[in-house]
Amino acid sequence: MCIIATLFLLLPAEASSQTEGLKCLVLDAGHGGRDSGCLSKDKKYSEKNIVLSVVLKLGKMIEEEHPDVKVVYTRKKDVFIPLAERADIANRNKADLFISVHVNANPSTVPRGSETFTMGTHVSDRNFEVSKRENAVIKMEEDYTTKYEGFNPDSPESYIIFSLLQNAYSEQSIKFAKFIQDEYAKGPVKHGRGVKQAGFLVLWRTTMPSVLTEIGFLSNQEDLKILVTEQGQTKIARRLADAFTKYKEDYESHNSLDKEPAEPNNEPEDKIEQIEQIDQFYAIQIMAVNKKLASDAPDLKGRRDARYIYQDGRYKYYLGRYNTREEALKELSEVRKSFKGAFVIVIK
Repeated sequence: MCIIATLFLLLPAEASSQTEGLKCLVLDAGHGGRDSGCLSKDKKYSEKNIVLSVVLKLGKMIEEEHPDVKVVYTRKKDVFIPLAERADIANRNKADLFISVHVNANPSTVPRGSETFTMGTHVSDRNFEVSKRENAVIKMEEDYTTKYEGFNPDSPESYIIFSLLQNAYSEQSIKFAKFIQDEYAKGPVKHGRGVKQAGFLVLWRTTMPSVLTEIGFLSNQEDLKILVTEQGQTKIARRLADAFTKYKEDYESHNSLDKEPAEPNNEPEDKIEQIEQIDQFYAIQIMAVNKKLASDAPDLKGRRDARYIYQDGRYKYYLGRYNTREEALKELSEVRKSFKGAFVIVIK
């Protein structure tokens, strides 16, 4: 596997709709062409070929089981696709979900198992090494220092920018990542390494829930035996397809006009426009962050009317107070001019 981070300037112009069913899925087979990704010790097996096989199997399963979903592939053959283009494909298609599939490797033969990443700041040396390896692929692109605004995938300082980034789809991405890891536990690669965060450009640039999943280690003999077989690849694709089905059902139940999400758990006190104890209303969520923001925080872009609810350990900032979802939807496009990932929520 291989991927990165840069500045807010690269955000695409449009975000996918969060108010309809899940209609478009983008599947990304990591690496390709001159970028082989990880290799087995004997150089016989490459990451690029394994993940392409898994992705094609996964796409076929979803197309057959969910005919209402449009499946888009970043690549369907052995070709090199720049990192930025992979995310741009998802954004152009206004995808509702993005899945990037990769294979792991380590100098040691001991590490094994699957893990799934969402975009964020790495909190361990191991996560940094993964993101550094994945992001190093930009060196294969022409004029990458200009294209990625001087980002150096080998420099820890380049990743500091991630501490400033906010991802409006963080909550949904983490939820889907958990579905994936739960399904992986059924095998064939049963050892789970959990859901993690790290700085991957391909995830940051996407304007929809996105995950990057590592299906196993080519450097571990137990994982290798599974990853290189047709049967093993089919079973892995099956786990991902089942995770997708669960996420789709959850997504559509929470975005249906006829169903409402669970009641949020509001934090009891606040200095910045805390939500009052009131009846149900609709609002437009603009971001979900780990720390409470000051009323003049740059992330709020001058919107001093932004309020928040505290739920699941995150501060979810929103704008407006509407009696119906339809009223909120009328304002959504205007809000998205400033907050690309905004979507309608209900607050009870």
